[in-house]
Amino acid sequence: MTEVFRGTFTQQEPIPEEGIAAALDVLRSGRLHRYNLAPDEAGEVALLEREFAAHTGARHALAVTSGGYALATALRALGVKPGEPVLTNAFTLAPVPGAIASAGAVPVYVGVTEGLTIDLDDLAAKAGQARVLMLSHMRGHLADMDRLMAICDAAGIAVIEDCAHTMGAAWRGIPSGRWGKVGCYSTQTYKHMNSGEGGFLITDDDEVMARSVILSGSYMLYARHGTVPPEEVFERVKYDTPNVSGRMDHLRAAILRPQLRVLDRQCEKWNARYRVVETGLRGTPGLRIVERPEAGRFVGSSIQFLLLDWPAPHIEEVLARCAARGVELKWFGGAEPKGFTSRYDSWRYAPHPPMPKSDRILRSILDMRLPLTFSLEDCAQIARIIRAEVGAVWQAGTSDEDRAASA
Repeated sequence: MTEVFRGTFTQQEPIPEEGIAAALDVLRSGRLHRYNLAPDEAGEVALLEREFAAHTGARHALAVTSGGYALATALRALGVKPGEPVLTNAFTLAPVPGAIASAGAVPVYVGVTEGLTIDLDDLAAKAGQARVLMLSHMRGHLADMDRLMAICDAAGIAVIEDCAHTMGAAWRGIPSGRWGKVGCYSTQTYKHMNSGEGGFLITDDDEVMARSVILSGSYMLYARHGTVPPEEVFERVKYDTPNVSGRMDHLRAAILRPQLRVLDRQCEKWNARYRVVETGLRGTPGLRIVERPEAGRFVGSSIQFLLLDWPAPHIEEVLARCAARGVELKWFGGAEPKGFTSRYDSWRYAPHPPMPKSDRILRSILDMRLPLTFSLEDCAQIARIIRAEVGAVWQAGTSDEDRAASA
């Protein structure tokens, strides 16, 4: 009998009861705005900032409305000007080049490897073209951060880390977001903590933090933040830094604080599910697993695999066959953007010279969410379905020569 998966790829776990209770307290107070505080009250947002800074080991943390807003704020805080080039990954999601464009800057794309990380050889070749790299740890894949930082430090490049998919991940024990000048995170529903929308910016740099706080819409209420640079730093920057309001509110902070306390445990649960799917797919003819480097600690909230050099119609057949059996796969190789999948050449507001080596890889990437509402048995069933359908298409539609090229 043919197996069909009956689960939902967009169903997240419920908010913890502690978070629901805290949210109700905020609602009953009527004081949702982050600066609307009783005398001597820290408030949920400031407490969350202190806790997130402590969790990551950063000196400063700023809670904001989204990960994309954090990225754009980081660019502005670093003084990026309209028309200025900013290096970034060719393999990323639209909010990353979107943040660059929102600051009036111009994305300069760096290639992708078969490990789905930024191509460090290409980065080294392009290092002289910009003074900022917006590094996307896309789908949780961490590059060799030691080599990346050596390239950037030698070229005087400031690194902004997009950690939307790596909250809880690390390279050689150093958390993602702590390698560059600024780390940015998302708490959108499909990320590792869920407030619907939301995000963080972390940094050790007092001036970057002061500018970010004012940019976020602090007016002159910056002393009410959880981690506050010295007053003299604000005095230097407060008159020439615009207010681009994007504050987190107490309601979302109340929901997030209990989730932060259990984040490490949640990451372990994601990785258990990831390993079940990875094990089930390993050895599938024509399918390439993306191997994770030993130096990296990742969070497997999604999984990617490659159908390298497969013809587009065969990949489309895999997608259709899996969908008919309840398994939702996304493809980064489609000619048109679909859902959250798009490529560097989809964003026509920026130059996008052809990148043949990267195009070959992007055409091969299939992607799948792994929500924690899936059981380990669900993950094993999903892997069986993908394995069967990839194998069927491989066997029926690929010549011996094509099989050898894709193996």
